[in-house]
Amino acid sequence: MGSIEGNTTMAAHETIYRITLFKIPDPEGRQTLVAAYKELAKSHIKDGKPYILEASAGEILDDPRSAGYTELGHTVFASQEDMEYFDKECPAHAALREKVTPLVTERPLVVNEKRGGEA
Repeated sequence: MGSIEGNTTMAAHETIYRITLFKIPDPEGRQTLVAAYKELAKSHIKDGKPYILEASAGEILDDPRSAGYTELGHTVFASQEDMEYFDKECPAHAALREKVTPLVTERPLVVNEKRGGEA
């Protein structure tokens, strides 16, 4: 998303919004995903402090345009650096992947949006 015209103040930092779409056919597997995101929301640590601004998951409404995706994960990071730490080093994310990977029928679709920063 672009900036709103006429907005003369820009945030000095960038925030990364991530949406991850999952195809999980089993209802119990879907509950496992939601529980894994709740655990992630409580256990994410970087440099001794929590670093994820938001983490949640839920069911996608049944709609033909959903292309078979059943669940959505939502994470928000204060920076690209935090997102990269999440992807490559975060033990809490590794634990989530370990629980969720066997449940999905194909690789999740991940979309990241950057807001703020320099125009």
